[in-house]
Amino acid sequence: MGTGPVKRNVLGVLVDVTSYGEAVGAVVAAARQGRPFALTALAVHGVMTGVLDHEHGARLNSFDLVTPDGQPVRWALNALHRAGLTERVSGPTLTLQVLRAAANEGLPVYLYGSTEQTLDRLALNLQNTLPALKIAGREASKFRTARPGEDREIADRITASGAKIVLVGLGCPRQEIFVHAMRPLLPMPLLAIGAAFDFHAGILRRPPVWMRRHGLEWLWRLASEPSRLWRRYLMLNPHYLLLISAQKTGLKRPVPPPPSTERPAAFPV
Repeated sequence: MGTGPVKRNVLGVLVDVTSYGEAVGAVVAAARQGRPFALTALAVHGVMTGVLDHEHGARLNSFDLVTPDGQPVRWALNALHRAGLTERVSGPTLTLQVLRAAANEGLPVYLYGSTEQTLDRLALNLQNTLPALKIAGREASKFRTARPGEDREIADRITASGAKIVLVGLGCPRQEIFVHAMRPLLPMPLLAIGAAFDFHAGILRRPPVWMRRHGLEWLWRLASEPSRLWRRYLMLNPHYLLLISAQKTGLKRPVPPPPSTERPAAFPV
C-alpha cells in the first residue's frame, strides 16, 4: 500500500486503498494544520450514486480521501487492483476512531446534520464514553436547500465555534454535496459519515460482527427499514455486481470523471 492511501478506479469512482490508521492520521494531520480536507466513506450505494450521476462522480473524485465503507467495495478494490485490503473502513467505526483521536489531541469537533433529538442523544453518549472530547458546536439539518449566502453563515458559525473537525451526517448523497460545497470555506477536515450519528446515538443498531464481516450489513439494514431501503439494495446491489464483473473482465473500462472544483449553486443543508 506504499506510504499512504492510493486512489483506484471502481466503476469510475476513485476509492482509496487505505486503513483506519491511515484515514485517522490524515484527518488529524489536516486538523492540526488547519487545512481543508474532505473525506467520505462509500458503500455500494455511495459508489453507484457516483456512477449513475456523472456530476456527482466528479464531486466524489475531488475528495481528498474516499474510504471503502462496504465489504463489496473492499472486495472490488482487491479483485480489480490487487489492493490486499484485509478490512473495510466503515463510516461508524472511523467516526469513533476519529473522535477518540480528537479527544486525545484536544481537537474540538462540530456535529452537523440529522435531527435535534439525534444530536442530543449523540452528544450525551459521547460525553459518557469520551469525557475528554470537546464538542464545539452542533447543528441539526434544516432538510432543505441552502439559501443564497447561507453557506457563508454556516462556515462562520463553525469557524467561530473553534472546531477543528466537522462531522457531517446528512445521508448519501446529500452529505457529500454539502462537504464538497463547504470545503473551500472551512480550514479543517469535513467528514461525510452517513448513519454514524444514528448508530452512536443508539437510534440504529449495528448488525452482528459476522454479518459485517461477510458483507451482509445491507440485509440487516433492509430488514430494519424495508420501505425506505428496498430500492437501494434490491436494485443497486445487482447492478453494482454486474458492472464490477464487466470492469474485471475488461468488457467495460470506466473512465473516472475529472475532479470537480465547481461549487454547486444549490446544496442541501
